[in-house]
Amino acid sequence: MFKGSIVAIVTPFKNNAVDERALTELIEWHIKEGTNAIVPCGTTGESATLDYEEHYRVIEITIKTVNKRIPVIAGTGANSTDETIMITRKAKELGADGALLVAPYYNKPTQEGLYRHYKTVAEAVDIPIVLYNVPGRTAVNMLPQTVARLAEIKNIVGIKEATGDMRQVSDVLRLCGDKLTVISGDDFTTFTLLALGGKGVISVSANVAPHDVASLFKAWEDGKIEEAKRLHYKLEPLNQAMFIETNPIPAKTALSMMGKIQEEFRLPLCPMSSENKDKLRKALVNYGLIPK
Repeated sequence: MFKGSIVAIVTPFKNNAVDERALTELIEWHIKEGTNAIVPCGTTGESATLDYEEHYRVIEITIKTVNKRIPVIAGTGANSTDETIMITRKAKELGADGALLVAPYYNKPTQEGLYRHYKTVAEAVDIPIVLYNVPGRTAVNMLPQTVARLAEIKNIVGIKEATGDMRQVSDVLRLCGDKLTVISGDDFTTFTLLALGGKGVISVSANVAPHDVASLFKAWEDGKIEEAKRLHYKLEPLNQAMFIETNPIPAKTALSMMGKIQEEFRLPLCPMSSENKDKLRKALVNYGLIPK
């Protein structure tokens, strides 16, 4: 259902408010550059520091601007099941094509707790759901056996796999088969995951290089494996640069250097150190995204 280059889009701020104009312009740029779908209010969208009204407004702007040209998968996960249901219902009401649900964070549920959480949300809101496994942020790893149980639920259609563990990804693909679409949650694993049978990436790097990330997937889908591999290696220094500091600090700083958004974050996120900013600028120059 969802595949290709799916950007986990940043949320631009201006004077501590959502910069709606900049967000709209970013979305139009992504569609022009070939991005296949958009995730507003994910980790890269600083969802943790958006209040409810801002969260809903970012989703609404994205849906209205996209105007059904590509899918919109709204980030609606929380560490409370009831809260997740509330946000997911609102995303459906606004017209989202799907919902991305991060595993509940901080409270460290068991595998059974994870299963019951996602099952309860899926039964409460009839919308295509993409699971999101990112133990580096949530402190819990959703195991392949749990994912396979959830794949039996009709509106759980995919998983964003961000463990970086290709053995785990392989197990998920083997156990779930065609019941679940597996999508990379780390740009550096995209090429490998496609080779295993995955269908795309929910990308940070696509924020700054949308054409190349989309082209990598298209090349793979067209059977142009060497071209896909070339793009993988071309993108890899940029992928690394996007994580010089905590995501989305480098992505937003890069977009600011490219003249697309203000360099503004919400605490506890803060501007990059001058040393890392210099490294990021060099990576963007080397990639050809900004002039020397």
